[in-house]
Amino acid sequence: MSEHYFSSAPNAQSRPRPLEVRLAGHDLTVTTDAGVFSPGRVDKGTAVLLDRLPEVPAGNLLDMGCGWGPIALHAGLAARDAGTDTRIWALDVNERSLELTKKNAAEAGLSSIRPVTAEQIPDDVRFDAIWSNPPIRVGKDMLHELLLTWLPRLTPGGEALLVVAKNLGSDSLQKWMQENLPEGFTISRAASSKGFRILSAVAPE
Repeated sequence: MSEHYFSSAPNAQSRPRPLEVRLAGHDLTVTTDAGVFSPGRVDKGTAVLLDRLPEVPAGNLLDMGCGWGPIALHAGLAARDAGTDTRIWALDVNERSLELTKKNAAEAGLSSIRPVTAEQIPDDVRFDAIWSNPPIRVGKDMLHELLLTWLPRLTPGGEALLVVAKNLGSDSLQKWMQENLPEGFTISRAASSKGFRILSAVAPE
């Protein structure tokens, strides 16, 4: 494979297409495209995560590796329905993913979603929650750097929930998180379903 969805500027020819999805109890028509993660559906891992997410917290929420936006859209819709003031930072390196998330958020009427690259997140922003289907296939070194960059920016008591396939190393990643995140983090397996684990990392109070 010459490139993947974690390229900043995908070489794959753009082929936008509509996709019918149900997120946070809402039926939506979103736009997806070639060169982004899982353009044909909400992928299985993300679906497992969405089924088990807690209530959206007030404050800042990070969708780490947003793709075309299913987690960010779910969070935005849930926050709007609950009347919760949540700012959702939809982070990705893929410019096409960010444009799709921006378009899909606008069409859903969600002004709370901010599609961003890492450089566009101010240094002083801290996150009350991180929800992510992280890009495991970028390789361990890049994945570990990603986690060490963003998980320590949780607010005290804030929780990261990451969905990882068991056959892609969820159990070894859990062990790595226990050994390498800053002292005081509580790491656990929050759920297991359909070959996926949801890993929880709670920042120290």
